[in-house]
Amino acid sequence: MNRERTLRICPKGHRYYKCTDCGTCPKCEQANKPTEGFLARLSSPARNALQHEGITSLKQLADYSEKEILALHGVGPTTMPILKMALEEENLQFKL
Repeated sequence: MNRERTLRICPKGHRYYKCTDCGTCPKCEQANKPTEGFLARLSSPARNALQHEGITSLKQLADYSEKEILALHGVGPTTMPILKMALEEENLQFKL
């Protein structure tokens, strides 16, 4: 399925092309990316999934099981080692 790229303009006036229905502006997304902390290590989809769930700290993340985090749309198996390492650095772990 090859979709045609269309020009989009975000509310901030950034112009970008997308071939999906996703309305996320890549320039705004890059500007909103954290520069430090565990969320800075994640891809946009994974970071957005956690933030949408209200998970913005490792302490909050530790309240969830691996299965619950993997069930979030945008979080895949490649995200889990990053999250596990971040938790271990703070002597935390996923809920069992």
